Amino acid sequence: MTHTDLAPLRPEDAQLENESHAALGEDYALTAAFVEKVVDAADDGDGLRLRSLLEDLHPADVADLMGFLTAEHRSVVVQWLPPDLLAESLPEMDDGIREQVLERVPSATLAEALQELDSDDAASVVEDLEDDQRERVLAAMPEVDRAAIESSLGYEEDSAGRLMQREFMAAPQFWNVGDTIDHVRAQGDDLPELFFDIYVVDPMNRPVGGVAISRMLRSPRTTPLTELMEPVNVIEVDVDQEEVAYIFEKYHLISAPVVDTGGRLVGQLTVDDVVNIIQEENREDILRLAGVSDEDRSSSVLEIVRGRVPWLGINLFTAVLGASVIALFEGTIQQIVALAVLMPIVSAIGGNAGTQALTVTVRALATRELNASNALRTFWREMAVGLANGFILAPLIGMAAGFWFQDWRIGAVIGTAMILNLLVAASVGVLTPLTLAKLKFDPAVSSAVFVTATTDFFGFLIFLGLATIVLL
Repeated sequence: MTHTDLAPLRPEDAQLENESHAALGEDYALTAAFVEKVVDAADDGDGLRLRSLLEDLHPADVADLMGFLTAEHRSVVVQWLPPDLLAESLPEMDDGIREQVLERVPSATLAEALQELDSDDAASVVEDLEDDQRERVLAAMPEVDRAAIESSLGYEEDSAGRLMQREFMAAPQFWNVGDTIDHVRAQGDDLPELFFDIYVVDPMNRPVGGVAISRMLRSPRTTPLTELMEPVNVIEVDVDQEEVAYIFEKYHLISAPVVDTGGRLVGQLTVDDVVNIIQEENREDILRLAGVSDEDRSSSVLEIVRGRVPWLGINLFTAVLGASVIALFEGTIQQIVALAVLMPIVSAIGGNAGTQALTVTVRALATRELNASNALRTFWREMAVGLANGFILAPLIGMAAGFWFQDWRIGAVIGTAMILNLLVAASVGVLTPLTLAKLKFDPAVSSAVFVTATTDFFGFLIFLGLATIVLL
């Protein structure tokens, strides 16, 4: 050990080390104080301090940090990221932020960084590059790495072929545990960064089973792999990522082999990839339920407005339909002003109840818990729930309205209208996503707009219609 190794830390070095350790709060989120330190260092052009602050961060924390910085600060920070840390951080970043970061990274640096990644992560980064930058980056990479990325990009977006990593461990049927362990040890740096199973293949390179690493290491060297292997859930390259996530979740998989159209093993999917898919699909469904496009922290005002305005326009149109119902009963409202006060209550309760039924139905469709075999049973269950909620809430609002306006008939009208509108809410909350799914549309795509529009329309119609019949 040299003298330099034993030298004590200088005060300024110790301060920088403490700063990097203080990056995360108790909730594992970056602290505002740490982000401010990074911003100050970027403003001062202090590259050495930036590198000291960043080098001990986890790649996921670096990606999170990029989301808190402005585009100008990102362009400074990215220059001081070590290539390996930059490489591992890129797949973790939001798409919009990653595109901005990639514009600031020289092609040679990016090519070097991508060689540190598995083929699936490298392909996800390369697909975000502009055509000219992509050509320069691929040209600067070794032929083997370039061929793997180009092959991955040849598959459809969001398919298993695009998501899979081409690094995997396979063994022929006639090997035993000792043969396999010796082969794995001989591979060295050519091993996948993360793998859980050895796939046993036939002479045509088709997977016939899998052996968990944990089970193999507990077995004698002379044990044939065919005695240890278990059946595997094979996934074809053209399967959609949502289907992949469903397979992993249903069968509690850690990894799965991916095969081409001929059934030959070409890659593998691991649970870390699928967790990202599940998060992405859930985020997409939540945004679509609210009529919001795929926004992130890097989205501009124009992009956000462009994504939201169309659905707000539809909402405006449906609101006009509700207003037209009110206009039909203008004379009734003029004679009984209390109706104007009570109308929002009926529509609000109906809209919330419809959204509840809609959310439960969309989730059931997404998790495959709802199909033609139990759709009718689900419909009648929600109708029963709506009726029960109506009989609980209607007496409360009915008595309150009757006491408020000193007219029991008004209480009876709003109570009856609430029961009927809750039944309408339950029916449209179930039927809207079921109909969209039947027509091959995503049931999460702004179903809420149509549900609330329907409950508003029928809520006003039922309430004002009953009031006209009973009170006039």
